[in-house]
Amino acid sequence: MDLHLTRIDEPRNMARYYALEATGDLFGGAVMIRRWGRIGSTGRDRREWFADPTAAHHEAERWRRAKVRRGYQEG
Repeated sequence: MDLHLTRIDEPRNMARYYALEATGDLFGGAVMIRRWGRIGSTGRDRREWFADPTAAHHEAERWRRAKVRRGYQEG
């Protein structure tokens, strides 16, 4: 699962991105990687490990819904 969200508000000089990636790891579990920052910058990232891929996908979907509520758009 790869998802890229953006939030652009020119009057507020805001141009941000939020990326979510959920993939399997080498041990049969899954890892969800969240990346965020200003568009054009390296930004920051955080990784969370899960026992199974389904749990990682559910957590990624939870983050997606939260960011959409904050004004981010897919694409």
